[in-house]
Amino acid sequence: MKNLFLLLFAAIALSSCSEYQKVLSSEDTGKKYAMADSLYKQGKYKKALKLFEQVVPVYRGKPQAERLMYLYANTFYELEDYYLSGYQFERFETSYPQSDSVEVAAYKSAKSYYELSPRYSLDQEDTYKALEKLQNYINKYPNSEKRMEANELVAELRGKLEKKDIEIADQNLKIAEYIGDYRPAIESYDNFIADHPGSKYRKDAFYGRLQAAYQLAVRSIPSLVEERLLTAKEYYQKFIKYYSDTELKAEADRIAADIEERLGELQTETAQKS
Repeated sequence: MKNLFLLLFAAIALSSCSEYQKVLSSEDTGKKYAMADSLYKQGKYKKALKLFEQVVPVYRGKPQAERLMYLYANTFYELEDYYLSGYQFERFETSYPQSDSVEVAAYKSAKSYYELSPRYSLDQEDTYKALEKLQNYINKYPNSEKRMEANELVAELRGKLEKKDIEIADQNLKIAEYIGDYRPAIESYDNFIADHPGSKYRKDAFYGRLQAAYQLAVRSIPSLVEERLLTAKEYYQKFIKYYSDTELKAEADRIAADIEERLGELQTETAQKS
């Protein structure tokens, strides 16, 4: 009985495969559409896709095209081909702005780019694209049931960009120790503070900027030391204003004390000369 069952199953599978190949190579567009639809509903997306690719151009402009284009885009999505799903859902939005499925298409287009976003250390072009798409979706569909999830995705992507930017600034600070120029590090921290006002790394950026400004001052030629020490002092005051109760305060206070000592020495030297 077991062998009989296996033979029967094999026969059915071969018959099904043979029928699929027959429809795939036929000229009957209606049969192709019907089989593609059936395979899609069964979750057999790879087979469905081959048929969709043949019938989509034929049905363009016809009443069936709207549903077909959505299924076509979603097939790529289900197959995790996010480049093509993002592109096809974008086309669907443009072609059928009044469709009942346009909101879902907009979300899945944005979600496709989210899935393409690489780890933070790599180029973030797709991350910026995903953020743009997700924010557009949130703005256009403020009452969507997907709004909360979309906001969570936005927060995750922004966190990725923040991590990349703070590591770039920290790397510039490390490089400055070898080349002696701390200005690129200061600029990187300034940009981070301006670009990421709510970041969890903001404290590190304020402290890193203080460190860089202090090192720039103490390593400067005599004519620039006082001016740069005063700038570093301003950065200390801004750090303390926001982060006076953090674990970095003790080290920031040590830097501030040294700044005050150096400024005092400079004032004494100036008084003696006069």
